Amino acid sequence: MSNNNLYTLGIDIGSTTVKIAILNEQNEVLFSDYERHFANIQETLSDLLGRAIYKLGAIHVSPVITGSGGLTLSQHMEIPFVQEVIAVSTALQKIAPQTDVAIELGGEDAKIIYFTNGIDQRMNGVCAGGTGSFIDQMASLLQTDAGGLNEYAKDYDTIYPIAARCGVFAKTDIQPLINEGATKPNLAASIFQAVVNQTISGLACGKPIRGNVAFLGGPLHFLTELKEAFIRTLNLKDDEIIAPTHSHLFAAVGAALNAKEEVTTDFEHLL
Repeated sequence: MSNNNLYTLGIDIGSTTVKIAILNEQNEVLFSDYERHFANIQETLSDLLGRAIYKLGAIHVSPVITGSGGLTLSQHMEIPFVQEVIAVSTALQKIAPQTDVAIELGGEDAKIIYFTNGIDQRMNGVCAGGTGSFIDQMASLLQTDAGGLNEYAKDYDTIYPIAARCGVFAKTDIQPLINEGATKPNLAASIFQAVVNQTISGLACGKPIRGNVAFLGGPLHFLTELKEAFIRTLNLKDDEIIAPTHSHLFAAVGAALNAKEEVTTDFEHLL
């Protein structure tokens, strides 16, 4: 591989994970990876970049950082920073320009971005209700993990009302159901439905979600039944569903697409 080629590197520092995406001159993803950071952000980023060097060699990159935890790191590493909503919008314009609304769930945040008549972003505030960490918390009540919850939800036949605005309230809704012998598939599907309801009512605040809807972020990428619950609730037809290949790394891809040719560095300098 020639080292004269210039690659772009998008780094997304989220609330629970670090994600990287390296794109070639045709904007194809050459390498991508992610890892939970457990608050050791720089160490986690070094590990991911080390894996990229192992795979791609010591290449030259134009780096850009995005994400809720990215601003401080970008100043520390002297790497350009781009707001997450801009990163996501850039990637969608490139990959799925027909998107009307994007729903993005992260570890501790949830966003809805409307693209019709200008960009309007709605984001959850201080509470992690209806996000990845909420799902993890609920899964542990059923003595499983998020993936296990997803498997259970495939076999549901009843949905119970559960409050997803807060883990504490949700527990008080779930515990009696467990005591009454509700099945794990029904509980799992009800937890996912609660996330959907929380996202739609809590964030959209009455603004309709219609047209072509993109599903982004780890929980919606890995939990097929959660995505199905959104599709069912929003009554989406097949051609209105946008689920990009790298939907869990979307902000990182978008960050890379915002790279400036004049800002370049050797990979080693980033480690």
